[in-house]
Amino acid sequence: MISIIITTLREFKTLPKAIAAALNQRLKDDYEVLVIGPDEETARIVKSFSSARVKYLKDQGHGKPAALNMGFKQAKGDILVLTDGDVWIKEDILNRLLKPFAGKGIGAVSGRPISLNSRHDMFGFWSHFLTEAAHQWRLRGGIFPCSGYLYAFRNIIKDIPEHVLAEDGIITQMIRGKGYGVSYVPEAEVYVKYPDNLRDWLKQKTRSTGGYVQKHSRRERNILQEMFSGLKLFFIYPQTFREYFWLFLLYLLRLYLWLRIFWEIKIKKQKFEDLWQMVRSTK
Repeated sequence: MISIIITTLREFKTLPKAIAAALNQRLKDDYEVLVIGPDEETARIVKSFSSARVKYLKDQGHGKPAALNMGFKQAKGDILVLTDGDVWIKEDILNRLLKPFAGKGIGAVSGRPISLNSRHDMFGFWSHFLTEAAHQWRLRGGIFPCSGYLYAFRNIIKDIPEHVLAEDGIITQMIRGKGYGVSYVPEAEVYVKYPDNLRDWLKQKTRSTGGYVQKHSRRERNILQEMFSGLKLFFIYPQTFREYFWLFLLYLLRLYLWLRIFWEIKIKKQKFEDLWQMVRSTK
């Protein structure tokens, strides 16, 4: 059996499409869809689907790791598929994502995020560059984190620390720690709207990148790995002088971001609640 877990927080516009996409997968195995959110509107959206496969779980609003721990305890599947309420996948994508599990040594499989933003403005270009850099990194193999937008793993993780910012990184590391390999299926595309303003961009990247400064998932990603993964693309990805300028600004901002994260987490020792902030422009 497969358990598809969708975590969501006030994503009322995009959640119906995410649930519908999960139900349109034509999986070879039986499956369930668990939608985890803290609000009544999310419950109403889930109840609007007539399928008995869909179940709503009410979390207590303590963050995504706590919501996932609830889902892990309720999931019946041998394989868990994790995704979000503000992204969507095409029909039959999950069969591709799950195919590597035919090998007993594979414990987790990552999908490939695709940006829905326009490449013709700065923030949209940044999203396309960063997703392409992550794609090339995963293609090379070695140690890489699964993408939190879409990934699957064997149901052998029952609990993760509730203060981690990068739950995809810690889960990937825990899977490797149990002796399993991690695979990447670039054909398993998940479509994502990224931030379109600086304030939301910093919020999202502080959360997603900050988790790799925490000791739990440091091995999966660091500033040197990030710079190396994007170095080759720096010279071949931009198509215009304007895009080269945007990319130069991105590198400066990423350096500032890593320094800011180190200061807030290691020096100021900011709490999880202060660092995890909702990003509205992606909803």
